[in-house]
Amino acid sequence: MTLRVQILKEKYSKGLGLPFKELLPETAIKQVISELEIKYKKRLFDPLITLWAFLSQVLDTDKSCHNAVSKIIAHLAGEEEEVPSTDTSAYCQARTRLPEKLLEKLFNSTAQNIEEKVTPEHLWCGRNVKVIDGSTVSMPDTVENQKEYPQPSSQKPGCGFPIAKIGVIFSLATGAAVALCIDVLNTHDIKLARKLYSFLKPNDVLLYEKKFMFIYSLTIYFVA
Repeated sequence: MTLRVQILKEKYSKGLGLPFKELLPETAIKQVISELEIKYKKRLFDPLITLWAFLSQVLDTDKSCHNAVSKIIAHLAGEEEEVPSTDTSAYCQARTRLPEKLLEKLFNSTAQNIEEKVTPEHLWCGRNVKVIDGSTVSMPDTVENQKEYPQPSSQKPGCGFPIAKIGVIFSLATGAAVALCIDVLNTHDIKLARKLYSFLKPNDVLLYEKKFMFIYSLTIYFVA
């Protein structure tokens, strides 16, 4: 983890309330909700509050739901709104109601907005440099997750967690993720790369290291 990323992570993980409200404003979330025609009831843990809290929870060293609810309470107290109890059940239920399409659309729109701010001085020889990499993520051990993303065959049934393989493209100029794809664990790196190819633009430069796609040296790939 680079020093800059570490500084930002500590800043937002230790912040009071819901610091992502500034990075992902209410207007941006409501616009995506409108575009996707998502209907939700007016309640304390609406998609906005829940999403801000969830993002903070992911970055925080204390990833408990109790800590996430504490941040919500601090946020609402600062806004002079009704403060909920410290019980975490309502927040946990609200988190499960977050539509996957909402998260995907917000990711794409945020990445596009950041890319639009890249100026010529941020480019390398007039080209936008992108970095591709892969990793794995585990998820709650539910029947649905096991069916969609089976655990490794080397693990006995009931002794492992569902695992997915992800491929990501980052912008070297901004450090932001601009593309993401998800597949089952045994997916080959080349297949992940092909899924991400459509996110590249003419004159982009794509970098990947030897651990990705079994290449034995750092490679620069020019997109025609």
